[in-house]
Amino acid sequence: VQLQASGGGLVEAGASLRLSCVGSGRTVSTLLMAWFRQPPGKEREFVAHISRDGGTAVYTDSVKGRFTISRDVAENTVYLQMNTLEPEDTAVYYCAATPFGLRVPTASVAWDYWGQGTQVTVSS
Repeated sequence: VQLQASGGGLVEAGASLRLSCVGSGRTVSTLLMAWFRQPPGKEREFVAHISRDGGTAVYTDSVKGRFTISRDVAENTVYLQMNTLEPEDTAVYYCAATPFGLRVPTASVAWDYWGQGTQVTVSS
């Protein structure tokens, strides 16, 4: 499985961005998919994940109501729509995937495949 993330950029606070993660080698409908982020000087942290059937999404508290994870099976792509961005959202964003069920999906070590990361910078 290979993942290619894109869509990052430099925006002002309050703006929106949509990140994309294109998968190859396996369809996203057979994978748990997630987004993590790594703020400057900090450890990688969980942002959101979506179930194999796309029916369940889980978010970290700080992005609830602002971010939406979704997928397009035809495009084999998972998205992260980010609205009302805040300077605290500044980070490198990574998509992740696993074909297995996870007991602790918020732990980065649990995920098997990673994209290369895309930088999101939010200015105040």
